[in-house]
Amino acid sequence: MIDVYTSPTPNGHKVTVALDEMGVEYNLIPVDLSKGEQKTPDFLRMNPNGRIPVIVDRDNDDFVVFESGAILIYLGEKYGKLYPSDPKVRSRVLQWLMFQMGGVGPMMGQANVFYRYFPEKIQPAIDRYQNECRRLFEVLDSRLAESPYLACDEFTIADIANWTWVRTHKWSGASVEGLVHLNRWLDELGQRPGCQSGVEKPKLERDKEKFIQGARTMVQR
Repeated sequence: MIDVYTSPTPNGHKVTVALDEMGVEYNLIPVDLSKGEQKTPDFLRMNPNGRIPVIVDRDNDDFVVFESGAILIYLGEKYGKLYPSDPKVRSRVLQWLMFQMGGVGPMMGQANVFYRYFPEKIQPAIDRYQNECRRLFEVLDSRLAESPYLACDEFTIADIANWTWVRTHKWSGASVEGLVHLNRWLDELGQRPGCQSGVEKPKLERDKEKFIQGARTMVQR
């Protein structure tokens, strides 16, 4: 059994989407970021960086994995799903996974900070990160003009990693207008049962304004 410590964020959704798509049962343990549950001593023993998601593989000597990309790779290797065995194809999966980890996630995260969370609006910073998000979306669109999915002709963990972030583009204030192939991919993945169920977990009751205030507090620490 896999224990999943997570929250309803793009990085958190990567793991629940992957497990639901793989058809793997797991134990969901919600972590309330607004209450600082990710900074408790027990959590920090699992992930010293104090971030979600974290998994604990109870069937493998309680092995702990943190960092969402590392978790996706671990699950793909463990279950032999959504992670092709061919070395070249697997390399492409990793390339597009790293594209998300190093580009899409950080840039959308910064757009969120300046567009949603900072109390003062610093327009040059907002423009800079929203424009970079758009540029990255255009890179994805160009790739998806050539292939139904990012790494190959099959749905993989690379699609999960990017989709869980790009689907939240409105929250970042980043446009996907006119990106035909990206929008096709967004819509198609949004119809997949595992993607649908994965982003519905975990459910934490939250008011939008309280969530923004909590996020503002966290980013200013």
